[in-house]
Amino acid sequence: MVSTRTLTEEILELKRERKAIILAHHYQEPELQEIADSTGDSLGLSRRAKEFDGEVIAFCGVWFMAETAKILSPTRTVVVPEREAGCSLVDSCPADQVRAFKKLHPDHVVVSYINTSADVKAESDIICTSSNAVQVVNSIPAEKPILFCPDINLGNYVKKMTGRQNIRVWQGACIVHSTFPARRLTKLKAEHPTALIAAHPECPQDVLRMADFIGSTSGIIKWCTSQTPAEEIIVMTESGVKHSLQRLAPGKKFYFVDNENCNCSECPYMKMNTLEKLHACLRDLAPRVELPVETMDRARLPIERMLAVKL
Repeated sequence: MVSTRTLTEEILELKRERKAIILAHHYQEPELQEIADSTGDSLGLSRRAKEFDGEVIAFCGVWFMAETAKILSPTRTVVVPEREAGCSLVDSCPADQVRAFKKLHPDHVVVSYINTSADVKAESDIICTSSNAVQVVNSIPAEKPILFCPDINLGNYVKKMTGRQNIRVWQGACIVHSTFPARRLTKLKAEHPTALIAAHPECPQDVLRMADFIGSTSGIIKWCTSQTPAEEIIVMTESGVKHSLQRLAPGKKFYFVDNENCNCSECPYMKMNTLEKLHACLRDLAPRVELPVETMDRARLPIERMLAVKL
């Protein structure tokens, strides 16, 4: 007998069988966001995973996000739809280079963006996100020199906002945000002169100088949908957020600027996940995140230090 069940129905059945939760980042394709139990940014989803009392976490995002979920929920099985869904920021910051820096500069406090590997987190003193990076750096004694890694744009933004000059910034960059050209933003602003601009701090400094609001992915969504009365907004981040923006504020218009890499504003890694791959990872419980216990224990400590910072 031919089955008439849809792929979505099969995924939901597998979710029940596996006692699983499906998490999807805001940059995922709309159909993955629609089927997810929770959508959010990387840390928010990992916190959601930590609260989950089931057995399997299916993380629709990129690999470092699933690693963070595993670090915070070490007894759970964590799977991802696509193993090759990586991150240019992770690739730009190998753990051995961070270890080498620490040997040469043992006096520096290592502040690592959450967009790093588990191995780099294990070498860090404290973790930050794009929403709390300024507060995390301000929590460190002013006389302490800092290594901020790996995002150069976020690091320079934090340096400007804190006024601290004793920050060394790693030279990594996001292949989406770092290639948003200010000239294209200027052109789009000229076409929509009443539109306000919301930008992620991973964007270049000349883009940030034009922004009416600077914040994390979740911060941008909140500001656009509930904190500004503006009816038209230019959004300088990955265009996957459009699904959440339109769902939460259907009466507003949102515009996106193409970057230099692909004449689009999409992360190619985020878009590697599909419903078919989600079905396969729940069925096979693979690709599975496996990390050494020592690495998880060391990486969890700087994450917990971050969570203890008062915002």
